[in-house]
Amino acid sequence: MTTDIKKTELKVKKSPKQKLWSVLKTTLLYGLVFIVIYTAINWWRQPVMPANPQLQLTDYQGQTLDLAAMSREQPTLVYFWGTWCPICTYTSPTIDKLAAAGNYPVVTIAIKSGSNQQLQNYMQQNNFDFTTVNDEDGAIFADWQGQVTPSYVILKDGEMTQGLTGIQPLWSLKLRLWLSSVF
Repeated sequence: MTTDIKKTELKVKKSPKQKLWSVLKTTLLYGLVFIVIYTAINWWRQPVMPANPQLQLTDYQGQTLDLAAMSREQPTLVYFWGTWCPICTYTSPTIDKLAAAGNYPVVTIAIKSGSNQQLQNYMQQNNFDFTTVNDEDGAIFADWQGQVTPSYVILKDGEMTQGLTGIQPLWSLKLRLWLSSVF
């Protein structure tokens, strides 16, 4: 019994300021661990630019696109997605907003999403107005060694400057495009 009393007496109560500092340190530590793990996974899953990438594409409406030329003027976002992808239902509206703003060129590649007519119907149903290439058999995505959807590539001067995967907020995409234009 005397040892219990001694233990209790030895326990020092933390002040509210000390408790707050402790919570803040723990939160920062967990945040740092999350960022490191997220960055490592994103780096591992990101698309890889092919040695001889196909940068001249045709969208599902028959318009020819030259990604190399587009990216010479400004960094260009290439967004790989699919009509069948549940996460893409959250990310595609963000891409539509980015494309509508017109600050940076945006080209999307719909992977294994059906015929041009099926893709057009999907785009109309969801009020998407972004430029889309129909990668019916997934060959373009495979060429980029894509592993997951959604995936993003930022091109500058015909070269990949950044690769991303997963949910990306609008501010993050704008920041990354801006950084690619500056550096």
